[in-house]
Amino acid sequence: MRTVLISGGGIAGPALAFWLHRHGFAATVVERGPGPRPGGQAVDVRGVALDVIERMDLLEPARKVRTRMRGMSVLDPEGKEVHRSTEATYSSGRLDGDDIELLREDLVHLVHERTRGEAEYLFGDTVTALVEDGSGVRVEFAREASRTFDLVVGADGLHSTVRGLVFGPEERFAHHLGSYLSVFSAENFLGLEDWQVWLRDGDVGFGIMPVRDNAELRVAFGFESAPLTRDADGLRRTVTERLAALSWEGPRLAEAAAAAPDFYCDAMAQIRMDSWSRGRVALLGDAGYCPSPLSGQGTSLALVGAYVLAECLAGTGGDHGAAFARYEERMRGFVALNQALATENPGGPASEASVDRAKNALSLDG
Repeated sequence: MRTVLISGGGIAGPALAFWLHRHGFAATVVERGPGPRPGGQAVDVRGVALDVIERMDLLEPARKVRTRMRGMSVLDPEGKEVHRSTEATYSSGRLDGDDIELLREDLVHLVHERTRGEAEYLFGDTVTALVEDGSGVRVEFAREASRTFDLVVGADGLHSTVRGLVFGPEERFAHHLGSYLSVFSAENFLGLEDWQVWLRDGDVGFGIMPVRDNAELRVAFGFESAPLTRDADGLRRTVTERLAALSWEGPRLAEAAAAAPDFYCDAMAQIRMDSWSRGRVALLGDAGYCPSPLSGQGTSLALVGAYVLAECLAGTGGDHGAAFARYEERMRGFVALNQALATENPGGPASEASVDRAKNALSLDG
């Protein structure tokens, strides 16, 4: 049985483990965190990615935990409503469509539960070195004893460790899009009921939605900035200072950001590479082709990429070189269209026509 190490236990890695198991591979997933990671923004499963989760028997479970927004309000800097919609929201698009919006942590939980009996999980660990020879890849871990696998897949996000070890520094591939995104939880001090609010003030803005039966808020705060250092404490200070300077509810949002245990902040950036594989190592999802949250398609790219990569590995009789080449051939155009959504309309969402074209621009059976 061919063995595959997958670095990254978010969505892309476990989804790949699911499909590899179906094709007779033995998958091991290593994840730096102590377990499936909580927190994060609402994510969208759209177009062909819906077909992927349906084939995983996760379509109905995902629908059960989807967000239930009635609409949204757009506010001016003082908090006065200037626009409202009961047809669509900025985070999910049309409310009467087939696409599914759900919290990232809920999708992570669903995929992990589907695979935990089929894949080996190594939580609280990470890859530190990769040495390839003619028969496999010897993997050194921070905690586990070294092991040899037939193949290695980096599904470890924008700041991929596997990509850094095999392809070189992140600076070669990361393209900063001029802004940062912070996501954190707060008590529902606004009393929102299945209703989003959005506000922009100069070079900063945020969207707030109630979750968990309206008991909690999930705040997505964005601000324009040149690249900053990845110091977590420094990023949190930057976010709290910029929030505190806002007029409408800024101080309370700053207090929530300062106290949030699930605080997240990172650059809006895309990963663009000429190749997603080298030897016995390949990249999947954000590690190879992060479109940034501005595209709204990172989750869908991860799910579709996992399906296609597993299909290609299964269909080439053990020839990983041919499999990786076929994977790139099938995914390149799909990735390009979805990455373009992030830059089509700076400061706002891409057009509905562009999203529809991009999310359906690949056939699973092609």
